[in-house]
Amino acid sequence: MSGYHMGGVVIMITKLFPIAVLVLGLLIICPASASAQELKTIQLPEPQMSGGRPLMQVLKERKSSRTFSADTLPKQLLANMLWAAFGINRPESGGRTAPSAMDRQEIDVYVATADGLYLHDAKLNALKQVLAGDIRATTGLQSYVQEAPVNLIYVADFSRMGDMKDEDKVFYSAANAGFIGENVYLYCASERLAAVVRGAIDRPALAKAMGLKPNQRVILAQTVGYPKK
Repeated sequence: MSGYHMGGVVIMITKLFPIAVLVLGLLIICPASASAQELKTIQLPEPQMSGGRPLMQVLKERKSSRTFSADTLPKQLLANMLWAAFGINRPESGGRTAPSAMDRQEIDVYVATADGLYLHDAKLNALKQVLAGDIRATTGLQSYVQEAPVNLIYVADFSRMGDMKDEDKVFYSAANAGFIGENVYLYCASERLAAVVRGAIDRPALAKAMGLKPNQRVILAQTVGYPKK
């Protein structure tokens, strides 16, 4: 390369240097939030473990509903429902309200609402935001999923299931997600909420929207809300 060209490069770098410093400064002052909304954690109120209606009455009234009001669910009701679903009922051992084969506790409960996707943290009694966008329409093939206030997504993390055979991982995670879904059904019947478990899901599309890892699999979804009047 000739000296002339080398000089041109030096001049170019000299001119660009102040711009580079300015961009670096902006990145330091406004990190990732400049291009993405900051995710949040919602602390839920302590679940209310008293009250409700008698079990036999709840079993009598348990049903699937497919029409929902768009009204949001209050935090207390959401906290109670998530505790009923798969909360910790024996703090000394970490035992849950739903059974889990070999206590692998491989099912994570995600909550899709109008203001984002959250992961329920049973230990902290909190909702940790995973996405800021509304992905409710992606949680199922039914038209009502995009209008209902809450869509629960039951995701199995196969990495927690040790050296089980793949077919056993699928079998046990499906059964365990079913137990959780039934707990939600019973809670909803007790509170006169509408609910339905759903298997009609475009799983690859939903997994992509949720940013799931290869070892995670969407098992079931469940829509919850007030009945539509």
